[in-house]
Amino acid sequence: MGLLQNKVAIVTGSGRGIGAAVAQLFAEHGAKVVVTDIDPVPAQTVVEQIHANGGTAFAIGADVTSDADIEELVGQTINTYGAIDILVNNAGYTWDAMMHKMTDQQWEAMLAVHLTAPFKIIRACIPYMRDVAKTEIETHGSAQARKIINISSTSGTRGNVGQANYSAGKAGVIGLTKTLAKEWGRFNIQVNAVAFGYIETRLTQSEAQGAFTEREGEKIKLGIPDHLRQMAQLAIPMGRAGTPDEAAGPVLFFASELSNYVSGQVLEITGGM
Repeated sequence: MGLLQNKVAIVTGSGRGIGAAVAQLFAEHGAKVVVTDIDPVPAQTVVEQIHANGGTAFAIGADVTSDADIEELVGQTINTYGAIDILVNNAGYTWDAMMHKMTDQQWEAMLAVHLTAPFKIIRACIPYMRDVAKTEIETHGSAQARKIINISSTSGTRGNVGQANYSAGKAGVIGLTKTLAKEWGRFNIQVNAVAFGYIETRLTQSEAQGAFTEREGEKIKLGIPDHLRQMAQLAIPMGRAGTPDEAAGPVLFFASELSNYVSGQVLEITGGM
């Protein structure tokens, strides 16, 4: 039996990278996974991989900055699986610039996806997490453990050049995490954050590969210059970037019953940096 047997888990931004690795690992441990991404094609690919390995999942295309999409995401989860036990707020991207060149659009976009979206998704889950737990306590004297894991970054815990917007969003979600842990602890809901350092994803690959995301008709370049990638690896005692599979392990810990007395914490995953 897996660590998440029959638990229902929503993982945002799970069509690629860390989110996809988390979704697949959760499914391996018995969870019923909702794979959601702004791009439904890779999300469906992840679901097909989960099905091929004997797991349970369905895909839904959703923009986490859209109120209507959030409502649809939560509604479809309840209609399909009838519960929400685990929420992983992972969706996001970077839109870098030095502070003196950063536009209002860049600033607001990062706060919207990395801070406001997790707040709104958590709020939409209240009837199926907090309220259900309250009823369980009134009926049985205790509630089953439920989990919220917010994905932060070392840019949020330490700052990073060229990322005032991203760093602010990722720092803000830590404050949200710690506050919610205090508010919802009595409902046996553990709320934690994972702050990743250098993990090999589309956001940290060489910018020469030409990856981009598109928002409101504008193409936003993803990746970082090769010389910065090399500098980052020199600062890591293990001498390399982490893999998405390595990043998924700590998220599984926070999602499982192994962390039932761990809440309000921020775990940095940095290879010892």
